[in-house]
Amino acid sequence: MPRAAQPPRRTRIVLAEVSRPASRADRTRSELAQQTRVGETLVQGLVRAQLTLALRLSLLVLIGLGGLPWLFAIAPSVGRVTVLGINLPWLLLGVVAFPFLIGVGWAYVRLAERNEQDFTDLVQRPER
Repeated sequence: MPRAAQPPRRTRIVLAEVSRPASRADRTRSELAQQTRVGETLVQGLVRAQLTLALRLSLLVLIGLGGLPWLFAIAPSVGRVTVLGINLPWLLLGVVAFPFLIGVGWAYVRLAERNEQDFTDLVQRPER
């Protein structure tokens, strides 16, 4: 008895995973994770930017608040001015200083977050 023709055997075809070349962002993240010289340099750049920001705003506070006693010592007539029955030195150092410090703190947080976002954008920027 002749054998019945067997249907061809089924072959399963699987698309090979296409390995994409490592992008610049992947290499940068890898260098950050592995703490290579490039990653270390990038992190040092971020730290330097944050330190520069902190020093600039500290200088602003030092000049803004530290300069007032100098002003009153150099020009005593300014220290004798009254506003709404309150001496100007008391008003500036006792009342106006707090909103000034809050504003500087708010600016620091915003600018520090922007530095961090710029760093993140740099790390995740696609290769051109």
